[in-house]
Amino acid sequence: MNKLVQIFEQTFHAQPEVIASAPGRLEILGNHTDYNEGFVLSCAVDQRTTALMRKTSGNMAVIYDERADSYARIDLNDLALPITPKWAGYPAGVVSELKKRNFAVGGFEAVISSTVPLSAGMSSSAAFETAVLFALQKLYGLDIPPADSARIGQGVENNFLGLKTGLLDQFSSIFGVENAFILSDFRSVEVLKSVTMQPGASILVVNSMEKHNLVDSEYNTRRAACESAAAKLAERHDGVKTLRDVSMELLDSEKNILTDEEFRRAKHVVGECTRVMQAVDLLAQNNVAGFGQLWWESHESSRINFENSTPALDKLIEISRTLPGALGARLSGGGFGGISIHLVQDRYLEEYQKQISALYKEYCRITPETIICHPGAGASAQQLK
Repeated sequence: MNKLVQIFEQTFHAQPEVIASAPGRLEILGNHTDYNEGFVLSCAVDQRTTALMRKTSGNMAVIYDERADSYARIDLNDLALPITPKWAGYPAGVVSELKKRNFAVGGFEAVISSTVPLSAGMSSSAAFETAVLFALQKLYGLDIPPADSARIGQGVENNFLGLKTGLLDQFSSIFGVENAFILSDFRSVEVLKSVTMQPGASILVVNSMEKHNLVDSEYNTRRAACESAAAKLAERHDGVKTLRDVSMELLDSEKNILTDEEFRRAKHVVGECTRVMQAVDLLAQNNVAGFGQLWWESHESSRINFENSTPALDKLIEISRTLPGALGARLSGGGFGGISIHLVQDRYLEEYQKQISALYKEYCRITPETIICHPGAGASAQQLK
């Protein structure tokens, strides 16, 4: 924090008034279930985005992104796209969503710094949005419940950037619990409970180094197929509102009314909701091996049914099955590139990290980024003066 305060003072010749930080997240199980009103097991991580901020007169926001070494000047009275540079669309979107809800926000200066990997599937965007939002709430005395804060972040993605995401990323960033996963229900929009894993295994993030860019991906088409499948099933079954309400038995019995694409997309989501609840039961029984097996099953469904994997991600999962200490592995997040997560016995972790890096480099001549991740605390903000 001291380093960032110095950067702020050097940049703006003034002291910051508030500091806020928000973590990235890992989707442990529950791939693409959030916008289907399903269940997700996720966690915040140690890697965080930090925002230092002070009020200014007028309606200009001047923001320095320390990692990009880039400035943005945003006229808060004119938030029409395009906003440049591209990263400035996130804080501009936060202000836009606040204004829609009649929250008064004036000018500010800010320094942003982050250790969340970019375009990797650890939700650097949600961490950015949430850090800015929490800083503005503290700076301008805005009283916004945490779940509504998550909806504001989602609104940035949906309304400002045109990406029809669910609430998972913002929810995980805001409600994260140190040293625990959180089980979220996206119908009631609440965290049901925190879930711990017994010591002895860790999560290793292995980045395929393929940029994960949901804005340019087929994310929206996947969502449309899920909604189309749910609508067809709802016409024949009163209890069905979304795919969250569909069992595998019901889905199989109605396969003939769905296109092949709708069926496979729905099969992935229904299977993921089931795997989430199985994971909670297995962790309660301290069955970490069974928990990890669900990761491999999840990835296979992503590969075959949802088709949001890539050859590079598939290779990482294939390698994982050959290494000592591997308990499970899968893509994490939206897919279409980005990260895989690996559940590895601690006594093999160092060697596993070396071997998967070497074997992946043999495959694609790129050394993957690897990060040992621990479940971290959620977003926070505090007054500095």
